[in-house]
Amino acid sequence: MKNQAIELTTFKLNGFTTQQFIEANAAIEVFLKRQKGFRSRTIFELKKGIVYDMLVWDSAAEGTDAMHKLMTELSDSVVHDMIDQSTVSWNIAPVEHFINL
Repeated sequence: MKNQAIELTTFKLNGFTTQQFIEANAAIEVFLKRQKGFRSRTIFELKKGIVYDMLVWDSAAEGTDAMHKLMTELSDSVVHDMIDQSTVSWNIAPVEHFINL
């Protein structure tokens, strides 16, 4: 995992549940699987009402490129309307340290 990048986006939803948001992401996930450098995606709610959307990429550049493509190619996705855009925080950074079993 070292030399990969973590993309972490947090946001609130506009009256939807996290499960409804996940279900609405089918087209987004098909798109992600086609992107260069995509490794995985995890969605969870850590604090009540705040969704965490975490993606793993081979590099920060590939994750950033995919984000720009997504916003253009899937600009009409219902997913964007489900998110309170004023609460979005998007970040991506290279992994500095990784340990596993």
